[in-house]
Amino acid sequence: MNGTFEDLVNELKNKNIRLSHQRLKVLEYINNNKTHPTVDEIYKDLQKEIPTLSKTTIYNTLNALADSNLVKVLTIEDNEARYDGNTNDHGHFKCTSCKKIFDFDIDFDSMAIAGLNNFKIHNKDMYFKGLCSSCNKTM
Repeated sequence: MNGTFEDLVNELKNKNIRLSHQRLKVLEYINNNKTHPTVDEIYKDLQKEIPTLSKTTIYNTLNALADSNLVKVLTIEDNEARYDGNTNDHGHFKCTSCKKIFDFDIDFDSMAIAGLNNFKIHNKDMYFKGLCSSCNKTM
């Protein structure tokens, strides 16, 4: 999702999410930081601006945003949830050297998948791990 602060306010209103300064700041942070941040990263950066912010508030906000399809939860690593403001279908590549996560386009509908007849798919995720182009040049 991209947009101005006013667009973000309207998105929360449209999804019937109670407006608060902290919720708006978390959504704005994810919208402005395409780094697929963790809760700890969001907390560290926003706490400077909002000293009363708690990790519980961030978790609750992210859960509400995910439930409303305003953010996507990524679980590339078992012990690490990251958050993406782009909720459209796309894939992710995590560099094993620099740890950055990159988006890539993929057409999930054109993929041939066998063995899931009569299944209802709720999420389509694709993750790759390896060396990004920058790290690959230095190896």
